[in-house]
Amino acid sequence: MAWFLLIVAGLLEVVWAIGMKQSHGFTRLWPSVYTSIAMLVSFTLLALAMRVLPLGISYTVWVGIGALGSVIAGFVIFGERMNLVQFVCLACIGLGIVGLKLTTPTKKPPINIAMRG
Repeated sequence: MAWFLLIVAGLLEVVWAIGMKQSHGFTRLWPSVYTSIAMLVSFTLLALAMRVLPLGISYTVWVGIGALGSVIAGFVIFGERMNLVQFVCLACIGLGIVGLKLTTPTKKPPINIAMRG
């Protein structure tokens, strides 16, 4: 479950990066609103994932998903271009994310005594 939350948090990082571009420096209302909401939910999901996953792994995967997704969004939505070397470097980031997922065990989440019934 922690990995799922982390992946969704990373995808929401892409949403808020796109929103920041579309908000024109937070001067347009609706892009600013959905950017702020996506930021809040992304940070919250990242924090929840960090309850189970190590800090360094969680943050690195979150940033990596956001970086890759933002580049893809820039390419698809905004017509930004990249060269072959940039593509290879981005592929390395993607492989690094997969490698971290495959080699990182999850620990059991802490028991919240207040939630016991």
